[in-house]
Amino acid sequence: MAIKIRYFAWVREQTGRDEEELSPPDEVATVADLMAWLKGRGPEYAAAFAKPEVIRAAIDQSHVKHDAPIAEAREIAFFPPVTGG
Repeated sequence: MAIKIRYFAWVREQTGRDEEELSPPDEVATVADLMAWLKGRGPEYAAAFAKPEVIRAAIDQSHVKHDAPIAEAREIAFFPPVTGG
């Protein structure tokens, strides 16, 4: 199952990509699993997901926690926390 993965702000800068279509293995069941799997795709991903606890995620444009299942997702977005100012 291919999922559109979108990257924003410094996550995008680290990966060098705005978005991509990926088919994670079956054992990747949650957002946390996906981040761990992405981290192993190369040094740019390892840098982007080095501190997964600070990365926010959205599935199909709805914010979710890292334990959210990704089984029915069409799009998953990753971005840093929003800061005000």
